[in-house]
Amino acid sequence: MKRLKTTALALTLSLALGACAGDLGGGPRAISSSNSSGSVSPMTAVPAGTVTPGTEPSQFVPPNDEPYDTVFFDNPGVNPFIDTEDDALSTFALDVDTGSYTIARRFLADGFLPDKDSVRVEEYVNYFEQDYPAPEQGLAVSVDGGPTPFTQNERNRVVRIGVQAAEPAEEERGPANLVFVVDASGSMDREDRLGLVKEALARLVANLRPDDTVGIVAYQEHAWEVLQPTPASDPATILGALHSLAPNGSTNAAEGLTLGYRMADEAFREDGINRVILCSDGVANTGDATGPESILELIRGASERSIELVTVGFGMGNYNDVLMEQLADQGDGFYAYVDTLDEADRLFVDGLTGTLVTVAKDARIQVQFDPETVQSWRLIGFENRAMADEDFRDDSVDAGEIGAGHTVTALYEIKPTDATQGAFGSVYLRWLDPATNEAIEVEQPIERDLLADGFESTSPRFQQDVVVAQFAEVLRESIWARQTGSTLSDVAAVAQRLDTEGDPKLAEFVGLVQQAAAISS
Repeated sequence: MKRLKTTALALTLSLALGACAGDLGGGPRAISSSNSSGSVSPMTAVPAGTVTPGTEPSQFVPPNDEPYDTVFFDNPGVNPFIDTEDDALSTFALDVDTGSYTIARRFLADGFLPDKDSVRVEEYVNYFEQDYPAPEQGLAVSVDGGPTPFTQNERNRVVRIGVQAAEPAEEERGPANLVFVVDASGSMDREDRLGLVKEALARLVANLRPDDTVGIVAYQEHAWEVLQPTPASDPATILGALHSLAPNGSTNAAEGLTLGYRMADEAFREDGINRVILCSDGVANTGDATGPESILELIRGASERSIELVTVGFGMGNYNDVLMEQLADQGDGFYAYVDTLDEADRLFVDGLTGTLVTVAKDARIQVQFDPETVQSWRLIGFENRAMADEDFRDDSVDAGEIGAGHTVTALYEIKPTDATQGAFGSVYLRWLDPATNEAIEVEQPIERDLLADGFESTSPRFQQDVVVAQFAEVLRESIWARQTGSTLSDVAAVAQRLDTEGDPKLAEFVGLVQQAAAISS
């Protein structure tokens, strides 16, 4: 999904790529976060206890209690309230990334609040199960909502727009041509990141079908072919090649992706699925093509031939979230972050079909609010997914890809007018069928009776989404969370009332909110 103009994206990636120091460099690495304007800004220290070759950890003191060295996040800002009389349309590309939430879980597991610039609200909400009715094919949209404890005033309401993708049976999918592009540079030795990559990909291999194929490319200072596409019916050969990798040297990510796409292109399955799966900490610092333009051109061309890119992040400290997220967007895929083997199972075992099968291309939403019934509105999250309103029905404009069984949730806070009748507006959902490239569009009115009268009478999943979103809003220090005086303790108090029975992910979330509240106090 090309959600930024090429020049802006090139600048962002150039900053991110250029700021990354060598894996085996001999001095302090830059710590990077982003400022309020969304630009990437470096700082200059390494946390105490972090060993950089040629230095002693006692030489460095972390600025502002930064928990990790050399991390790159990009702050896209916070959506404003908009008067409906001025602009009644909200248009954005759909997104199923979840990396932002699992990065937060990693921060909290280490005893720190997440970097506020790492927080993307929609990725927190997208991580959790939903209750939307599933269509037989394509996408379906549903609407509900009601009052919540976290709105700007008691009259405001939150509207939840849910998108559910069809989930064909595993046996119905075509054969998969998968190419693993594995970062085997020196930084992947930290925390045994490469070891986690191997275990995660081994789980994926174990769940493939015999007619699927796996190829492996690795990169350090240069990239090389580790394994030509091999049938999944020969897992010993695939795993043997994977486990032969050892971390060393610097990081030529561009060369690795170039070789990976070339391998995927040579083994292209006209009747099947074609994926490049990049496993890395996101650092790219070596080679003739370290600039972003060559990488982006490569990915754009390959995505036009339906070779999609899934980026999977590993490790924290010397980690580039910016590059991993934006490469996935440009590659018409999605971005996930694996912090545990359980997360690898969620991505590569439980969600295997969704990881491999795309059911909707260039999916986007447009919401049209009625000025007679809605005074103002704000979209909660999706700041870096905005599209021009006039591009909604222009199918040449790239948007987002949705995998089988995936869900996307968007939350709007609206301020109703004094009108007592009439719908609040309509939701338009549009996408391309992957098989025929035919454009499909559906509409769903936002009727008043779809919204409950009280928070307790809304659906359990709506309550979950509201609490998860508010957790993210507080963590990213949103102006709207500050204006309501909402704190992590407030969020924890509401989270404790959620129904977590039979939902281990939600139960874990409640514990994380409580932990975050304890850290903040």
